[in-house]
Amino acid sequence: MDVTFAPTRRSLRPAGTGSRVVDVDIVVVGAGRAGLGAARHLRHAGLAAVGDDGWDEAGPTFVVLDEADQAGGSWRDCWPGLPLAAAVPERNLPGLPLAETDLTRPACDALPTYFARYEDEYALRVLRPVRVDRVAPDGDRLAVRARMVDRSEDEVVWRARGLVNATGSWSRPFWPYHAGQDAFTGRQLHQCDVHDLDDLTDGHVVVVGAGPGVVHLLAGLAQVTTVTWVTREHPPVTDADLTPAVRTAVEHGVLTPRPMFDRIGRHGVWFGPDPVPDGWADGPAHVVARTIVWATGFRPALAHLAPLHLRLGAGDAVVGPEVLADPRVQLVGSCAPRPDAARSRVAVRNLRRHLGL
Repeated sequence: MDVTFAPTRRSLRPAGTGSRVVDVDIVVVGAGRAGLGAARHLRHAGLAAVGDDGWDEAGPTFVVLDEADQAGGSWRDCWPGLPLAAAVPERNLPGLPLAETDLTRPACDALPTYFARYEDEYALRVLRPVRVDRVAPDGDRLAVRARMVDRSEDEVVWRARGLVNATGSWSRPFWPYHAGQDAFTGRQLHQCDVHDLDDLTDGHVVVVGAGPGVVHLLAGLAQVTTVTWVTREHPPVTDADLTPAVRTAVEHGVLTPRPMFDRIGRHGVWFGPDPVPDGWADGPAHVVARTIVWATGFRPALAHLAPLHLRLGAGDAVVGPEVLADPRVQLVGSCAPRPDAARSRVAVRNLRRHLGL
């Protein structure tokens, strides 16, 4: 994994296997905003990063594992038309404000550049592209089994005293089911699969949901085709969203949604006879569409934690980022039950207190 493992107390090769086993105090899984923030707090607390000179004989250590082959988290994969204005929570990582002032610049360009600068500034030494397959109990430690994405035979088991999980949710788009969905003869995409709006110019587009950045997606679509927005909630357009394209979409009524349809047909969607509430758009009972885009959000990417049998999302089961079923595990970012900007700092504080670091 692009790290030299000397035969020290921290780097072992079990007999009969090709896996390396490395002891480390804390593993951070994921190098998006939350993961990088946690890594910076660990560095600030004096922990040595795997890859530092003498790390294998240093005091407390940490390692950051990231599945992507470059810095930037899920922002590298988002629609190129999504402006930096739509990424307000991402604009400042702890300790190093984003210097970019052009909020119309694509987020998929500006934020990866910023994240890479942040990694360099704090020497976070992210190991990538590394996929974490599973995290399982291993005595008083956690066995974090990871492989190189491009060399699956290259496996390292990180024996950690604690884990900061920052795997986000981008890899788990949520697809709700609606009556008639399987019969639709057109194209169905999740918003995370939309990369080039010119691919959607062959007919009317119905956008379903109020996922992150949906107003910018709608504004972009309105420039290349006709579009209908359908959602259960009517989110407000904030001042930060008011790029020139969004202002134009507001003026043309594109950002006034219709209530949820009753069913999906072979060639479009069907709306019921109920009266339209104030503030919502009206329209024909049947809207013919070539494409349905599901802007219905995401679910936490936590399958690799299944062997730990953690309690997640059940009322008082989670306090801050700490999973009460195992205080060695901290959830941060969009994979946490109640994400907020302070979670990375609180997660590191919790782990240091629990582990006596």
